[in-house]
Amino acid sequence: MLCASLCAIGALSVAHPALSAELSETGDFLDGVAAVVNEGVVLKSQLREQTSMIIERAAQADPPLQLPPPDVLREQLLERLIMEEIQLQRAERIGLQISDQMLNEAIEQLAASNGIPFADMPAMLAQDGIDYSKFREEFRGEMTLEQLRQIEVGRRIQVSPREIDQCVADLEGNVAVESDYNLSHILVSIPESATADEVADIQAKVADIYEQLQNGADFGEMAVSHSAAQTALEGGALGWMKGSQLPTIYTDVVVNLEAGSVSKPFRSASSYHIVKVNDLRSAIQRSEINQVQVRHILVTPNEIIDDETAKQRLDDAVERIGEGEDFGEIAKLLSDDPGSANSGGDMGWSGPGTFVPEFEKVVDRMELGVVSEPFRSRFGWHILEVLDRRVYDNTEDVKVTNCVGRIQNSKMDEETRLWMQRLRDEAFVEIRV
Repeated sequence: MLCASLCAIGALSVAHPALSAELSETGDFLDGVAAVVNEGVVLKSQLREQTSMIIERAAQADPPLQLPPPDVLREQLLERLIMEEIQLQRAERIGLQISDQMLNEAIEQLAASNGIPFADMPAMLAQDGIDYSKFREEFRGEMTLEQLRQIEVGRRIQVSPREIDQCVADLEGNVAVESDYNLSHILVSIPESATADEVADIQAKVADIYEQLQNGADFGEMAVSHSAAQTALEGGALGWMKGSQLPTIYTDVVVNLEAGSVSKPFRSASSYHIVKVNDLRSAIQRSEINQVQVRHILVTPNEIIDDETAKQRLDDAVERIGEGEDFGEIAKLLSDDPGSANSGGDMGWSGPGTFVPEFEKVVDRMELGVVSEPFRSRFGWHILEVLDRRVYDNTEDVKVTNCVGRIQNSKMDEETRLWMQRLRDEAFVEIRV
């Protein structure tokens, strides 16, 4: 059901038109403010909607999830909405925007993954009681949050050659890479300032959670009650993940688990984890792929450069290249992509799925040696040139690519949590409920 996909979309737009639309006879707002967040607010109506959605999803789960007490659930959901508001404000400050074209392409992909024609989406959503226009705006908000995290966290994560070599060596003969895993997890954070006694208390809490799981407690319910992960209120569900792309901290754990099994607690730098393998299946890797060699220039909007200025810089770059200036030299001076700027924008040889969909769509339609017009992706504005295409035996390269992904995923979870904590610490928040 599309409702299942929609339920993962929790973000709401920064602007709140209801504030000016619903007034009582005395002139007071019928809605109320649940929390003041910097220059914005979280409304009580948002909190009510989120609460109703979580309660409905918990009741529809098989078996139904036991939610925490109402006051605890309200606190968890309010904190989630506060963090979304903080991030959306951050996105607005740096000029991050999701165009209608990008939104339509993402919804079209969602429809395709559910086997539904794009044109039928409004009617299908209506059957689940979901207003299509509201769905679009909430989906836009979720895309904004995803792209913000990629810009602020993802592009800063570096993977060293030594880490890659170690990962490839560890994976040789590892059966985990031959499987796909459907996982759920529980994460219990360790504060950066935690004392030895506080760490011991957290360790005891994790041990108690594990003991309850061993005694038959429902994993999803325990995740809802105890996990600090963003998937906590979804019962800790992570969904299907390729074994070759699992975060490195999971690989040695899941390889010895069968479907339905729960791992013993294990620790990362700043948290404890418990993982459940809901299901697993055999994975098949291709040995040959079609590759492209692409170079690009990226300009990312920020507090100084707004969206329009970023695009204009690339319009100027296209004109300069057309007049004979070297693409690579302009990329070195202009591009905000730390991974390719020093190489003149050259991204090397890449296979299907390497790029985000909006970037790959342009790559697929470009002829060799032609510079594209500026286009928008979740990372900012780009121009690109396809230098060459080939069919390539990628058996060994897949190992390296997967290792890079696994290391980045492992670091991404940790870095995102720390980044979000910094945003929260720097924000002004006043709870009013």
